[in-house]
Amino acid sequence: MYTAKRKFLLASLKIFYTGLMVLCFGLATALVVSAGQGGVSLSDFLSMRIKLTNFVLFAAMMLVWHMIFSLSGFYQSKRLATQSALITDAAKATTLAAFALMVMGKVFSETMVTTNFVLVFWLLSTAFIVLARVTVRYFLGGIRRRGHDLRHILILGTNSRAVDFARRIEGRHELGYRVIGFVDDFWDGMPEFATSGYELRCDTEGLSEYLRRNVIDEVAIYLPLRSFYEHAAQAAALCEQHGITVRLASDVFNLKIARAHAADFEGDPHSTAYSGVRDGWPILVKRTIDIVVSSMLLVLLLPLFAVVAILIALESKGDVMFRQERIGLNKRKFKIYKFRTMVQDADKMMPELEMLNEATGPVFKIKKDPRCTKIGSILRRTSIDELPQLFNVFKGDMSLVGPRPLPTRDFEGFNEDWQRRRFSIRPGITCLWQVNGRSSISFEKWMQLDLQYMDEWSLWLDVKILARTIPAVLKGSGAV
Repeated sequence: MYTAKRKFLLASLKIFYTGLMVLCFGLATALVVSAGQGGVSLSDFLSMRIKLTNFVLFAAMMLVWHMIFSLSGFYQSKRLATQSALITDAAKATTLAAFALMVMGKVFSETMVTTNFVLVFWLLSTAFIVLARVTVRYFLGGIRRRGHDLRHILILGTNSRAVDFARRIEGRHELGYRVIGFVDDFWDGMPEFATSGYELRCDTEGLSEYLRRNVIDEVAIYLPLRSFYEHAAQAAALCEQHGITVRLASDVFNLKIARAHAADFEGDPHSTAYSGVRDGWPILVKRTIDIVVSSMLLVLLLPLFAVVAILIALESKGDVMFRQERIGLNKRKFKIYKFRTMVQDADKMMPELEMLNEATGPVFKIKKDPRCTKIGSILRRTSIDELPQLFNVFKGDMSLVGPRPLPTRDFEGFNEDWQRRRFSIRPGITCLWQVNGRSSISFEKWMQLDLQYMDEWSLWLDVKILARTIPAVLKGSGAV
């Protein structure tokens, strides 16, 4: 009875979401045609006859939308997902759906499917689908608060993490979980469990019999894996035989910063812990922006590059461009490009100037570096010497925004491993360090700003940093 009811509700949900997309398509058509932006007039549109080809194409499009929603997890249980995750998944799905519609329009030369039409369709579908998902979640939450659609969960382990999980999941009544109790052999050594008020249902040996005689939908395993691996493995195998869902805490190593993410490789599930910026569509967008902006700026700045190159060549002998080995993504080495601002072979003079170093930490900075040329001082003060790094951005060695790439000498001077986490993302031309004082702040603060950028990263943060970089450069804030 429960399975039949669930199948019916799932089928209804599939029809509901697909129906919403059809509604959005119809609304977009009405809005675009009435505004005279659909490639046909309103009178011509109303007099159009539906062809069999169009009907087949639209049916195929509906199937594609359904597949996109399925792949996006719309029809899977999302009880523990956050509302922001639901909204993000919905936006991703409708973006793919709009893109699929645009491709179909181009391939089959559909005059109705213009850029304006796809944009209106995307805005409508995103708004409707997001609203629908939030509404469905709110409706289900109300049902679960009244004691319906509950899932009974049994927790294996009585340590503090297990008790904390029970309290958090029971505190969210809209999720619809009821903690049946705990299973453990050594519960008497756990003071937090002893005072929690939760019940111990059985020990690990009695788990099999308990599962046979009680309603259990899920088992959450919180046993210490190093000392209780066999117990956890046996419990998971037992749940598999009973068809019971198993939840395993992903933070098995108790990592402080790294976040866990479920992954799959050729059918083998993995739990991936990442502490940098996670791959995905935002990174793809960031890289696309890097390529487009860097290529445009390189073309626009060619006259400036030519003038600067002539000035450098006239003032002193040597190469116009300065190339140096820097440390990039995950410690990959690459050659960085900058306009030469110092005398030729300035690197070889560094040992003689070490005593004049004014920077803290392993980096080397001198405000009035005697190796700088007159033109070089101007270039450094205005940050024009950094512009050739747009070549590095275009090549993929760097990004427009990211932690500054450091020379090998500076990298070898790092004495704290937490500082090296900054190398787990692509370096950039500007970052929080550049817009917060640059060379005027300490090395320790610099590293903290880089890690702050990584932990709070978003495309919007990149936009804000780029916007703040221009005033910082004009002021010459902290420039050396």
